[in-house]
Amino acid sequence: KQSHTFYSGKQIFCKARKYEAIRWMMMFAIGVTVGLVGLFVDFFVHLFTKIKFTVVGDSVEKCSDKGCLPLSLLELLAFNMTFIFIASVLVLIEPVAAGSGIPEIKSYLNGVKIPGIVRLRTFLCKAAGVLFSVAGGLFVGKEGPMIHSGAIVGAGLPQFESITFKRIKFDFPYFRSDRDKRDFVSAGAAAGVAAAFGAPIGGMLFSLEEGSSFWNQALTWKVVRHLSQLTPKRLFCSMSATFTLNFFRSGINFSKWGSFQLPGLLNFGEFKCPDGDTNCHLWTAVDLAFFVLMGVVGGLLGALFNCMNRKLAKYRIRHIHPKAKFIRVLESLLVSMVTTVVIFAASILLGECRDLSSPTTHNTTLSGSEDINSTIRRFFCTNKTYNDMATLFFNPQEAAIHQLFHQDGTFSPMTLSVFFLLYFLLACWTYGVSVPSGLFVPSLLCGAAFGRLVSNILKVKLGMDIYSGTFALIGAAAFLGGVVRMTISLTVILIESTNEITYGLPIMITLMVAKWTGDFFNKGIYDIHIQLRGVPLLEWETEIEMDKLTASDIMEPNLTYVYPHTRVQSLVSILRTTVYHAFPVVTENRQNEQDFMKGNILVSNNIHFKKSSVMSRAGEQRRRCQSMKSYPSSELRNVCDEQNAAVEPAEEGEDLLQQMLERRYAPYPNLYPDQSPSEEWTMEERFRPLTFHGLILRSQLVNLLIRGVCYAENQSSATQPRLSYAEMTEDYPRYPDIHDLDLTLLNPRMIVDVTPYMNSCPYTVSPNTRISQVFNLFRTMGLRHLPVVNAVGEIVGIITRHNLTQEFLVAKLRQHYITI
Repeated sequence: KQSHTFYSGKQIFCKARKYEAIRWMMMFAIGVTVGLVGLFVDFFVHLFTKIKFTVVGDSVEKCSDKGCLPLSLLELLAFNMTFIFIASVLVLIEPVAAGSGIPEIKSYLNGVKIPGIVRLRTFLCKAAGVLFSVAGGLFVGKEGPMIHSGAIVGAGLPQFESITFKRIKFDFPYFRSDRDKRDFVSAGAAAGVAAAFGAPIGGMLFSLEEGSSFWNQALTWKVVRHLSQLTPKRLFCSMSATFTLNFFRSGINFSKWGSFQLPGLLNFGEFKCPDGDTNCHLWTAVDLAFFVLMGVVGGLLGALFNCMNRKLAKYRIRHIHPKAKFIRVLESLLVSMVTTVVIFAASILLGECRDLSSPTTHNTTLSGSEDINSTIRRFFCTNKTYNDMATLFFNPQEAAIHQLFHQDGTFSPMTLSVFFLLYFLLACWTYGVSVPSGLFVPSLLCGAAFGRLVSNILKVKLGMDIYSGTFALIGAAAFLGGVVRMTISLTVILIESTNEITYGLPIMITLMVAKWTGDFFNKGIYDIHIQLRGVPLLEWETEIEMDKLTASDIMEPNLTYVYPHTRVQSLVSILRTTVYHAFPVVTENRQNEQDFMKGNILVSNNIHFKKSSVMSRAGEQRRRCQSMKSYPSSELRNVCDEQNAAVEPAEEGEDLLQQMLERRYAPYPNLYPDQSPSEEWTMEERFRPLTFHGLILRSQLVNLLIRGVCYAENQSSATQPRLSYAEMTEDYPRYPDIHDLDLTLLNPRMIVDVTPYMNSCPYTVSPNTRISQVFNLFRTMGLRHLPVVNAVGEIVGIITRHNLTQEFLVAKLRQHYITI
């Protein structure tokens, strides 16, 4: 027996090791796949953009003398509107592919499932659509969609099946739970950030700060040094994505395989002073004061950006989305046309000719093989000068960011002001149209122009000796922080993108000030769009004032429940008339239970289960005494005999149990609903005491009905078939819908015993529990349903995500004050 026990334990240990090894392999596969996706998107964006700007640029140079500029504008419009039309059509195929996808992934990791958010079709439309959106000249980025694409890869790759291609299905029994899937989605999102910015640690922190629901944000500041030890799998996945993308891009662009010179899709280049300039410095302590002021201004600009975009999003929800789908395509084409005309007109009419003799700080290489000086545009300028506005507008956004970060003295204050204003307005209008679009790069470019404008003013007006690239970087961080309101992860992402650790302090201070300033007016852009979609997103913590409420104030008292033994017709009726995903398993506390047991096998089974499940103090004491008799100590045996004498005869314990079962408890006076579930029910029937035994999921009930797990009324429940865990999770994650099933072959009078499949020990709270405790338990443990059980084991209500949203709690608190 001992050797058999040891062998079983060894088997369990080996199985756990195998499970862990497969998980590490999946993390590596996710990272490599996300890196290849980033390589695909970057290659075609670079190819299409190069073709477009080469053709249009040559046309503008020729038409400068011939006077055929309208022809050049038409060529640019043809390129841009064709690309945007393709991107809009892809979004029509899968509407969830619109936008950056970060609000949806954040909601998914928070515990809210949005239909189609991690499907293969969404991934294909997202990855293909974003390259056409960026190549089409819209003020959007590909970094946000890369995060969404990485999350989809993380969700689908370990499942080895697809609903889009139904034939893609393998017998892979691992990772068949929401917890595992959520972990892989979080790792995929981290890999997306790592591929986009070349920041593996920043990607891991992003998945924790923005995505993970069950991470203590306040604790992050205290344990940031040990994060690589706490989440090694996410870091490994991020590293794999960065390594894969770096390996292939370096080989393709420089023909140096294994050189690893291009770590991410967006790299800010190297910040350093010119060789031999001993007076140059990247930043000083005096500059920190200006950085704080830039953080305040960045927070104000971000709050204004979010406010304007919120109003635009509301307008789209009310007037554009309800109309025909082609209206969304027309809106995208309208935005593309206006953006193209503004870019062309501003470059031709508002640009200034700058002198080429002004040297650059140093020779910086872009993501491709060309040098930064090769991206300047000479529209309508002589051979020794170039057009500063065209240099910013007639280049990919990454090249424009490099120009603002690393060119010295090449942009006039008027050009920077006009560029910032136009980019601010057009980027605000663009975010939300029906194309895959990111917000990181437009925010960085807009903020970089703001920072470069500040540096020009300080240099010219105050005569300060400062490094312009640093102020451009701080301006980019300030504006981006004011829009998205991220602190920890964004700090690390920017540090890794610049490869300059000395920028850590100014970037962190700027981001914190920008976040605090922006939070004074509104929320971050992603939280705003989540709120507009009506997603019940849970915040990090509740306000202190909410502790004036208790669990009984916010719970839902009208329960839809099932019995331990329930007829098939009752289960089908419950599933088809409700949308709940979990149901309490209860028994009723009736005074006339003995009468019900006579001639009613169904009720008798439920009552017997209730009596066998309820633990009495007398029965528990008797069980302990029986176990103490085997002790060698005579003192323990004597104590047990004394206690047995105190509780004898045995019938007294049975009387106590019967009294407890037959006792009725009055319902709470504040739990009465406004309307009765049924007009025929009395108040006592609506709120009769229900003994709580556990929770069972909708998917489990549907699975039991499909497989015919039931027994006849004239049989014992022991004759009911038993399902294994593998059989219960075989259809994960897409369980059949009750409305699509043909249950005519089932006898409606058959009985289903749900007790072997229910969760008999879920988390519960008392009706008097404070809201802060309920909220922390719900969020940290990843719950979706939280039963409220009183002191005698009766369920009086249930709490879901909707009951813990900020809007619901505020309404209940207002009602609480009115009652007082």
